[in-house]
Amino acid sequence: MIIRSFEPQDFARLTELTIETFGPFYEESFRPLVGEVVFARQHGRWREDYRTLLATLHTPEHGKHVAVADLDGAIAGYVGWEIDPTRERGTIGILAVDPHHRRDHLATDLCEHAFGHMRDHGARYVEIGTGGDEFHGPARELYESLGCVKLPVAVYFREL
Repeated sequence: MIIRSFEPQDFARLTELTIETFGPFYEESFRPLVGEVVFARQHGRWREDYRTLLATLHTPEHGKHVAVADLDGAIAGYVGWEIDPTRERGTIGILAVDPHHRRDHLATDLCEHAFGHMRDHGARYVEIGTGGDEFHGPARELYESLGCVKLPVAVYFREL
C-alpha cells in the first residue's frame, strides 16, 4: 500500500467510497432516530452534499488536503484534512475506508500520514470529530487508540 496525494481522476472512486461508507449511518441510524421531517431538512440530500464537499476537499492553496490509500492501483480509503496556521491547528474532516479493508490499520496509517503533514506545516494539535452513536463506535476506538481525547458533546433534534 502507498499513501499518495489525491489526483482528479480519484474523484469518482472517493465519491462512491464516501456514499458506501456513510450511507448506513444516514439511512439506518440517523433517519430512524430523528424521523422524516428532521432527516429531510438536516441530511435529506446527504449524497449530493458529499459530492459538493468532495469537490472542495483538496485545495492545497487553501490548506486543504486529501490523501488516498492506494492498494495495487485501487483506492481502499482516504483522509481529508485542513490546516489553520493562525491557530496552529489541523482538522481531519473526513475519513473513509472500504469495508473490505477495515480493521487492517488503513485508517491508522491515513491518520498518521495526515498528522505528519500537519506537523510539518506548523500544526501543534489536531481536531477530529465523530458521532456518539453505535455506527461511529469504530471511529471513536480509532481516535482514542491514536491518543486523541474525547470531549463529551450532546446535540439534540426535535421536530416542531
